[in-house]
Amino acid sequence: MGKPLILIVEDEDTISNFMSSMLASNGYRLVKVKSGAEAAEMAASHMPDLVLLDLGLPDMDGTEVLKGLRAWSGVPIIVVSARGHEREKVEALDLGADDYITKPFGTHELLARIRTALRHSLSAGGANEPARGFSLGKLSIDYERRFVSLDGKELHLTPIEYRIVVLLSRHAGKVLTHDFIAKEVWGPYTSETQALRVNMANIRRKLEQNPAEPRYIITEVGVGYRMAEE
Repeated sequence: MGKPLILIVEDEDTISNFMSSMLASNGYRLVKVKSGAEAAEMAASHMPDLVLLDLGLPDMDGTEVLKGLRAWSGVPIIVVSARGHEREKVEALDLGADDYITKPFGTHELLARIRTALRHSLSAGGANEPARGFSLGKLSIDYERRFVSLDGKELHLTPIEYRIVVLLSRHAGKVLTHDFIAKEVWGPYTSETQALRVNMANIRRKLEQNPAEPRYIITEVGVGYRMAEE
């Protein structure tokens, strides 16, 4: 199997060259473009394994590129942007971005996000059987038995708390927005974001040794939550 092909959509040469050299040295193949129109064309002709998408492009907003790609492709898309506002992160994630990383970012952080997105894409493609469980540190979840344990002891969760923990664990490493979690747990016509916060506080009390410094479920302020991966 060939090395993953990554499409970089970035109009700033300095950032584009930095990402290119970093990814090439880690074994990835690359295609670089500077505009939204080129991004759509290259995505269709080269069928990349992942797209790194800047939002501030010269010919159109990156969210338009995101919408266009999502109309026909499930390729993992990581938004790389200087826009750090929560509203913009939520919008990009709700439009179908797999992840969002804010400039400036570190090499290790970007590589970790890319590995996570590629892994999720592979498992979603049906190449693997659905996972039967999840484990991280002292936390263990058996999906078939609906059993959660921490440090070898059963963790007593309410049905709603269990659904939230399982949802986050199935997407470990990926940030899920408040709205996405609420709709998955309570149904499509809900706006239970306050109930989500209450349940999350209860989960943290049961799960984390120090809820103020979580080991398992990380808060993306104003955006949502992410289950740690390692």
